Amino acid sequence: MNLSAREVKRLAIVQTGGTIASHTDAAGNLKPADAVSELLLALPSLEQFVVSLHQPFNLPSPHITPAHMLALRDLIQLLALSHDGVVVTHGTDTLEETAFFLHLTLETSVPVVLTGSMRHAEEASWDGPGNVLAAAHVALEARSRDRGVLVVFAGDIFDARTVTKIDTTRLEAFGGYPGPIGRIDFLGLQAIVSYFARPEPRVAQRIKHVDVRVEIVYAYAGWCGEGLLEAFARADGVVIAALGTGNVPPDVVPMIRAAAKPVVIATRTHTGAILPAYGYEGGGKQLRELGAIPASFLNAHKARILLLVMLARGASRVELETAFMALDT
Repeated sequence: MNLSAREVKRLAIVQTGGTIASHTDAAGNLKPADAVSELLLALPSLEQFVVSLHQPFNLPSPHITPAHMLALRDLIQLLALSHDGVVVTHGTDTLEETAFFLHLTLETSVPVVLTGSMRHAEEASWDGPGNVLAAAHVALEARSRDRGVLVVFAGDIFDARTVTKIDTTRLEAFGGYPGPIGRIDFLGLQAIVSYFARPEPRVAQRIKHVDVRVEIVYAYAGWCGEGLLEAFARADGVVIAALGTGNVPPDVVPMIRAAAKPVVIATRTHTGAILPAYGYEGGGKQLRELGAIPASFLNAHKARILLLVMLARGASRVELETAFMALDT
């Protein structure tokens, strides 16, 4: 049975660069080129949809800045008005940061799904087509609406808040506590999308610029605060990737006590929440009493994105606290 034009679903694919779009040049250097057409040739089943292609920039993901994220937000916001789903292909190194930025700032119920690849188009094991196909079906799945931004990789569906890159080379490069919120599998050409969690309420943060700076400093045994004072001088806010549940060596405490700018305490540990339990010098409880804001379960680079978005919005101190506390509810 032929579908009418009215019934055919409309999908936007936004290409931003990364390994999924990379080729080796004449000098043997691997860098983003243009693999969108190759992806579509490898995915004839997408012909059942009306697909529009967009490429706001073509960059390796270490080159992506908050300004690129904001431009991408604006483009997706526009595309969501005339499409049933949006897929964004992105380099994997900073994919989770872009996904979280979009999750915080997009005002749409239309599903937005980020994906990429760990192998490039010239490798026999190129995972780009499979990931894009899966992302497309998830983006056009009715149950994906109102879930915020999703990440689809190797068949797993992740929440943009908790997903993180966990491996530098494996095809199953993404994970994050407590794990995927869904899965997509294929039975022949039939896509089977399963969700393990209900959609959660989300309030988008309205921002028009990202003209603020937030830096991350990393705690370690014997750290005397190297880099922290410089970060306070340059930045509008600072995230400390602290030890354990949110503790720092005692020499750092006077710097945090004197800080005139927001300080967010995340953890350098792979998983787990910030729990201000310890009352010793430099312990998380003391840092909380000094005004530092616990990052809940966010890793340091996602805590940076949330702090950056809130500062760009002109949030008050109370609003900053509320934004991070809301992660625990």
